[in-house]
Amino acid sequence: MPPRTRGGGISNASRRRPTGSERRRRVQMRDVEPAVDRDPVEHPQHDRDETEEVVEGVPGGPIDGSILRSFHNHIAAKIWLGEERAPLKLVNHGAKLQLWELDMERSRIYETVQRSGLAPLTSCSHRVASRPMLSAFCERWQPETTTFHLPFGEMTITLDDVASILHIPVTGSMISFSQPLRVDAANALLVELLGTTDVEASRETEQCRSPSVRLLWLREHFSTITDASSDDDIEFATRAFLLHQVGCTLFADKSATSVAVVYLELFRDLSMVGSYAWGAACLAYLYRQLTTATRFEVRQLGGYLTLLQAWIYEHFPDMFSSPDLSYTESRPRALRWRLHVIPDTLQLVRERLDRLQISDVCWEPYIDHRAEHPFPEIAWYSGCIKCGQVVEPYHPERVLRQFGYIQTIPPRPFTPPRPDRSILLEQYWERWTDHVLTDQSRGRRCQYSGSGESVAE
Repeated sequence: MPPRTRGGGISNASRRRPTGSERRRRVQMRDVEPAVDRDPVEHPQHDRDETEEVVEGVPGGPIDGSILRSFHNHIAAKIWLGEERAPLKLVNHGAKLQLWELDMERSRIYETVQRSGLAPLTSCSHRVASRPMLSAFCERWQPETTTFHLPFGEMTITLDDVASILHIPVTGSMISFSQPLRVDAANALLVELLGTTDVEASRETEQCRSPSVRLLWLREHFSTITDASSDDDIEFATRAFLLHQVGCTLFADKSATSVAVVYLELFRDLSMVGSYAWGAACLAYLYRQLTTATRFEVRQLGGYLTLLQAWIYEHFPDMFSSPDLSYTESRPRALRWRLHVIPDTLQLVRERLDRLQISDVCWEPYIDHRAEHPFPEIAWYSGCIKCGQVVEPYHPERVLRQFGYIQTIPPRPFTPPRPDRSILLEQYWERWTDHVLTDQSRGRRCQYSGSGESVAE
């Protein structure tokens, strides 16, 4: 969110006179069409009161608070009132992945990991992440719309971005847990699926003070297993490796040292690991981490920050990154960029985002990537995505320009159902082809002129 401008949402133009650059920017925004009647996309029953009362706005934010209902607690609202927050501490485990590598002596584990669909995570994770850049984008995030609010409109990380940047599955079974895992159940799971003793399992969860295990503990106990070990030990080590991998990447939490044992259940049947929609779960988890970090009192950002950082590099290539000339399109797009720490301060990055125009954005960055990695139709899905107990709305209709279409005024964002309605969510996800935006809902294709304006084809 922009700290000292219009709040990143629907601004109150009467608060101050718009600058000349802002007036010019408004002239450029011809690609936003008025709302028209479209085929509705049916969503699962949700819990929000759909009354249309106007909620009082917030200084520096939207004049109508009925959409961004939590904005008064947003970091951008606090900054507008003069309260500052330092750049977020980032939970990034890119370097830890290199501490457990699968060499020729561990070929059996390697082969199973290759079939899991998660193998790209080992090579594409960024070892360096920019605190000012990611913190500034986090200030632009709005939980109700699950989008970044920028001077020219909204953008977000889509399932297409996930598939192109990471090369992990975005279709398949939803990652869903009926209820949170208790510590005693976590201990039993460690004994059953990793072959530990009751004492070892209890000692580890007690040290974590939660149903979790340390990433270091996984490496110490299982990284020495080789092809010469017993079949059971190789199976245990494979599960431990995969748990370590998702704990360092997709589901990196703010403990910065551990991973929840509940994910181990997903590796019970190693032949089924590739059947899960890992990319959708990763995206839901990152959405929630961004949402949490918009609260002023929060000081850390978790989730898979390689995905967030690579997304910024792809869509704003001239501002924050430089390409690796040795990259080839057969590899995940996360590997396309040279990693370096941006010397800008948080305030300088905020000001750069304030000055963004449509022409500064690469709206369709994966055109050259399509031959190797086609567009996933599930990216048009409009509904809920889920990761365990985390349920988040996914709104492609709010970011049509990222799909090559003219942006229309989107419908009101919906609030997802509670996580305990998992059966409904899973059924809705399984029938995702019934819940993609129709051709009518997508509207008209567009092409971008040199000034960044979009013109209907």
